[in-house]
Amino acid sequence: MTWKSIGLMEMCKFLLLLTSFLPCGMTSSVLTVNGETEDYILNTQPELQVSLKCAVQNHTREEELLWYREGGRVDLKSGNKINSSSICVSPISENDNGVTFTCKLQRDQSVSISVMLNVTFPPRLSGEDFQTAEEGSDVQLVCNVKSNPQAQMLWYKNSSILNLEKNRHQVHQTSESFQLSITKVKKSDNGTYSCTASLLQEMETKDFYLIVKDKEWTIPIEPIIAACIVVLLTLCFGLVARRKRILKLCIKDQAPQSGTAL
Repeated sequence: MTWKSIGLMEMCKFLLLLTSFLPCGMTSSVLTVNGETEDYILNTQPELQVSLKCAVQNHTREEELLWYREGGRVDLKSGNKINSSSICVSPISENDNGVTFTCKLQRDQSVSISVMLNVTFPPRLSGEDFQTAEEGSDVQLVCNVKSNPQAQMLWYKNSSILNLEKNRHQVHQTSESFQLSITKVKKSDNGTYSCTASLLQEMETKDFYLIVKDKEWTIPIEPIIAACIVVLLTLCFGLVARRKRILKLCIKDQAPQSGTAL
């Protein structure tokens, strides 16, 4: 048993000695951002400031770090690159929602860690205020909406929830718009349509004013012009043919009569 213990101790010493002579590139450096060791989502709000600190763990030499915002590289000062590096996003805006920041090792960019910003903000609504349409035409009211998370949307008409008629009303919602389509509008469709967005006990409203006009009866100018041209040409050809006939009769009447005078 003693010889086995001694042999095991010698083996451990040999492995430790071998590890100490391994190249620096074979040691496993780990990156952290704000103490996190894996990719994560950072929740924030507009007008705030976000600081991200990337640090190298288990390094045996000085490591240079790189920062990327989406696909673009972030410029860093010379004293903000080695072993640890910090960037600041200030102020946070709605456009920063979903943006990813990535910290990488310069010598081995497969070693990286990412942070995605989740910027929460209440609904922002916009769209064309006034719309005029002829009776019988199709109308689309588009309410542009921007919020995070996605808001609950509704259409109102004259301060009451819009009663959607089958085959006449259609509602389509995307992450950026809430659209109401009305097929073959009637005079009764006149009124104020309100797009409402509800989120986190907050409500935003945008009004749209629809004016339905009487259908204008337009005179088909082109067919009338074409018909007039046809009639005019017919009259011209008729006059030409009649003139030729009259000339023939006149020539016949003026021909000299043959005979002997008594």
